[in-house]
Amino acid sequence: MTSDDNPTAINDTFDWGFTAVTLDELDVIQETTAQLEETDAKLEVSDAESKDLRNRLDKIYSAIQPLLNNLRADRDKDYIWWPNRYETIEKFSDRLDAMYSGNTKDS
Repeated sequence: MTSDDNPTAINDTFDWGFTAVTLDELDVIQETTAQLEETDAKLEVSDAESKDLRNRLDKIYSAIQPLLNNLRADRDKDYIWWPNRYETIEKFSDRLDAMYSGNTKDS
């Protein structure tokens, strides 16, 4: 026999998905829900900022690593021949500044 055949037989396993609350409880639920939504929005912004900073850090690392590799290449030699050193360093310094501030073309 089913509940359709006998209206007094109630199936207690079906959950309609609601809970009765007082007005005060409803206010707390709505406030908490709003706070959670605000927190989620802040986390999304924080995640985007974190990804941007990681990208910039990776670019700076990739820019510095070749310099270190070149300096390490001939460790048995006592001197480095570096024509146009000042101009090269200034150009690289400007590039690092742009990476640091996020003002590169591909960032």
